[in-house]
Amino acid sequence: EEIHAYMPGLPPTRPFHDPDSLSLCRELATSFPTILEEYRALVADESVRERFQSVTSMNYDAGWKTLVLFYNGHRIEGFPYHLCPVTTRIMESVPLAGRIAGFNRQRPQTGIPLHSDGNNMWLTCQMGVVVPEGEKAYIRVGPETRRWSEGQCLLYDTTYEHETMNESEDEERVVLHIDFFNTLAMTPLEIE
Repeated sequence: EEIHAYMPGLPPTRPFHDPDSLSLCRELATSFPTILEEYRALVADESVRERFQSVTSMNYDAGWKTLVLFYNGHRIEGFPYHLCPVTTRIMESVPLAGRIAGFNRQRPQTGIPLHSDGNNMWLTCQMGVVVPEGEKAYIRVGPETRRWSEGQCLLYDTTYEHETMNESEDEERVVLHIDFFNTLAMTPLEIE
């Protein structure tokens, strides 16, 4: 895969990191009941439901849509942040990276094909918000596969090839998706 952004000198990485090593993941897990309530408040608002979008052609073809809360690390003008104040505060506690951060939905029986994001400067945190029963939604990063659980974070490096699948026959999978600069390996000056 093509490397889009590379910072030499970063320490060796691995597909998955321990989510307990990052305060972001610990705070998301602790705040899960509130984040779930905020997600439900957002999707109960018809004008917000219309904001789910496919952010790449790969996502469109793969049944994956995102309710974008942040674009290129910035708030979206006109977004009803008053419906999700805790989620917003937590997301703003890290140096957001990448194009989008928000809630990702994946339809039943769909998956994102194998790809790499080609950037060694950020990590991705995804917390299960609505997960099909029976651990039927997974992500494979490099040689490792993990399954989402509600209220639990997966912390991974998208430099590795990765793919997702929602094997459920009838339940969608929703995760809170946050791309952020790799605070485990980079200094504040490097992030700046």
